[in-house]
Amino acid sequence: MGKIEKRLKDLELVLPRPLQLPPGMKLPFPEVNIRGDRAFISGTGPLNADGSLAGPLGKVGAEVSVEEATHLAHLTGLAMLAGLQRTLGSLERISGWCKVFGMVNSPGSFTQQPAVINGFSHLILDVFGDEIGRHARSAISVASLPMNIAVEIEAEVVFIL
Repeated sequence: MGKIEKRLKDLELVLPRPLQLPPGMKLPFPEVNIRGDRAFISGTGPLNADGSLAGPLGKVGAEVSVEEATHLAHLTGLAMLAGLQRTLGSLERISGWCKVFGMVNSPGSFTQQPAVINGFSHLILDVFGDEIGRHARSAISVASLPMNIAVEIEAEVVFIL
């Protein structure tokens, strides 16, 4: 068992199955796009362990609380780790988290986007440690997100070829 796999087990974290797309919906792009030693992770939303979308759905600061949204960002991180594991074969290959871009479905007056995306950042730092997990980050508000999810995150990592 590798260091990252052991850390996930110690933290009692379970990586979800792939996203269960609604009937008739197809995504014409990969969840992870590999270019040299970089992996660009497409916008990812929160998933339950079975691959279904995790709720609550809606705007943060209206239908979804900051605490709920922070948890959804954590679940989004687990979904992203699952996609990376499927693509790379092992999370042990990740040598650095470069950039994270967090989007929060929220009304224009909402200003706690960084607090929400902390749910993701804390997960990555807890699993990978500061040396590998440290990343640059943006957290913004958007008017809406696909399927009315509250949080969507994309990222870039470097990995060992």
